[in-house]
Amino acid sequence: MIPINAISLAGLPGLPMQALFDIFLQVFLVNLRIGAFLISAPFFGSRMVPLQIRIVFSIGLGLFIMSQIEAPDVAVLTSFFVVPLVLQELAIGLCVGLCMTIIFASVGLAGEKIAATSGLSFAMQVDPTGGGQTPVISQILTLFSLVIFFAINGHMLVLALMIESYTLVPIGAPLLYAAMFQTGIDAAGLMFGFAANIMLPIVAVLFIINLAIGIITKSAPQLNLFSFGFPITILSVFVLLVLSVTPLAWSFSDLLGSTMTVLKSLIESMPNG
Repeated sequence: MIPINAISLAGLPGLPMQALFDIFLQVFLVNLRIGAFLISAPFFGSRMVPLQIRIVFSIGLGLFIMSQIEAPDVAVLTSFFVVPLVLQELAIGLCVGLCMTIIFASVGLAGEKIAATSGLSFAMQVDPTGGGQTPVISQILTLFSLVIFFAINGHMLVLALMIESYTLVPIGAPLLYAAMFQTGIDAAGLMFGFAANIMLPIVAVLFIINLAIGIITKSAPQLNLFSFGFPITILSVFVLLVLSVTPLAWSFSDLLGSTMTVLKSLIESMPNG
């Protein structure tokens, strides 16, 4: 029987808790920016994506980014100066994600205007991406834009830009917040511009159809075309949507290109000096 005092406790393998804690703090700070982006960005922050998957995906990206950039100083992370760093990283991720959300909201806005013009605004359904009530046409256009977004590798371009942001805007670099606010205003302008670009052709044709129905009904009341106006308008909407698949795909592709340009200029204008 081996006596207890004969065992050397100094020879047992130990767990460097301080080193693990330092690594945890560094990964946590790196994950703040990408995590805030994944929460606020469209598609990535959708309710269709479970929260657990977003958390695991964010941690995985954070570990990958840790190997590509210089890790922040542990002495700063364990001091009071970590508070402004945390707020700054959250502001960067939220700003990029919200600008992207504002621009892509043009698709839903165009769908709402088309539904209102065609008389289908009452056809509401729960939006799986946002959880609210939206017209069916808005959901059709949103899902179609989602397909185009993944088909042209938009998700890869956006994630690559977010990874590049750690090089363009290092952790702890001073920010120019005026440029961030200005980019948000520019994103709102792009939202209305792309919404008009998507909806105007269909809305114009629907206006001509309704105008023709009104003129015929006024000229020949015995035809009673007014009772058939609503079915004709609904049928025309779906026919126009089918005929507009290719132009809409190009419009959504241009939307992604403009979004990437805005986001890249936003990230490049963030550093103050």
